[in-house]
Amino acid sequence: MNNRVHQGHFARKRFGQNFLNDSYIIDSIVSAIQPKKDQVIVEIGPGLGALTEPVGEKVDAMTVIELDRDLAARLKTHPFLGPKLTIFQQDAMSFDFAAYAREKGQLLRVFGNLPYNISTPLMFHLFSYAGAIQDMHFMLQKEVVNRLVAGPGSKAYGRLSVMAQYYCQIIPVLEVPPESFTPAPKVDSAVVRLIPHATQAHPVKDIRKLSHITATAFGQRRKTLRNSLSNLFSASALDAMNINATLRAENLSVVQYCQLANWLSAHPTPGE
Repeated sequence: MNNRVHQGHFARKRFGQNFLNDSYIIDSIVSAIQPKKDQVIVEIGPGLGALTEPVGEKVDAMTVIELDRDLAARLKTHPFLGPKLTIFQQDAMSFDFAAYAREKGQLLRVFGNLPYNISTPLMFHLFSYAGAIQDMHFMLQKEVVNRLVAGPGSKAYGRLSVMAQYYCQIIPVLEVPPESFTPAPKVDSAVVRLIPHATQAHPVKDIRKLSHITATAFGQRRKTLRNSLSNLFSASALDAMNINATLRAENLSVVQYCQLANWLSAHPTPGE
């Protein structure tokens, strides 16, 4: 039998499909989510419904966003899930989570077994809607979870670490071996909980500045800040902020990156 076929569905490589089929892991994820009847539950990439079914049993209604037309159609005709589901057959990268939260009149609870090929850009998309989201539970490549929780000075610490920690509290939930999926991926996976901060401890005036600085610094992570950020900050500006110009991108804390972003907002270059 073709190991890319699961429940009669052929796993599409271009959608990064790996279907979860381990009942212990599924139960553990549902316990971590703790879905309640009065909440707006949104699943990204429900696939064959491995998580949709057990979560759906605990609620009267839920929303799913599924890009694969065949899988969306399959969910629509599901014997007990079908009537409970609001199905958006579209790319989650184009979904307006803030508009949906306004329409529903409450914060969203988002979860999903995210396709590895889009997990990082999708999380950046979701961070931009952090104010509309109560919490998120995602199955990700373990290496991505390591990057989400990494602190300064570690190899895993990078732009994703800074941006994720700016927006959210991040809690690893459990590790998931490859054999829990069909087809089995070549990497280990992990489930993580992300809880958007209700109030920012170190608010940034313009999030685009933080995004730009982290992209610039980590894009040349082997260089010292004096070199990697030379187009944005003079040596004296770094000195005024007590930031050592001989450090590298991975040595700065999230708080220091916020400090840099706010300095840029306060000192716009001509033409901005």
